[in-house]
Amino acid sequence: MEPVKEDEEEYGWREVQLPSLIPVVPPPELGRETGERRRGRDIIVAVDHGPNSKLAFDWTLIHLCRLADTIHLVNAVSSVSNEAVYQSSQALMEKLAVEAFEVAMVKTVARIVEGDAGKAICKEAQRIMPVAVVMGTRGRSLLLSVSEYVFHNCTAAPVVIVPGIEEA
Repeated sequence: MEPVKEDEEEYGWREVQLPSLIPVVPPPELGRETGERRRGRDIIVAVDHGPNSKLAFDWTLIHLCRLADTIHLVNAVSSVSNEAVYQSSQALMEKLAVEAFEVAMVKTVARIVEGDAGKAICKEAQRIMPVAVVMGTRGRSLLLSVSEYVFHNCTAAPVVIVPGIEEA
């Protein structure tokens, strides 16, 4: 765990090692091609273990991703030092990374962040500067939710909130 100091608050995070089935992009062969042009875009998808989070992830793969893009999976937890929480989050992110590669052939980077979910997602967006932050809802109204917090406080990128599955 490595504390990062931004503003006055510290938050912890842990990188997640994902399966290595994602191919490595070779350096450009032509002089006019640049790495930036071939790199694609960065897209943050906030994930948890809920079905609406999976729906937002699937929506991102179908409607937003292009071949050279990188999906940054962000999962906010109460403590990154809790090994059981880390292992369950790592398993979820590995499964999503494999699916992202199989469906859209995009690279996936995963990070588990510690602390308040809304603030952690906003800080990750500030660090990565993505083209979009995609997240689901918990099936409740947007009132007093993480989605609402990120929608109002994320200044680094547009926030896409994918509506949840209606529960009967």
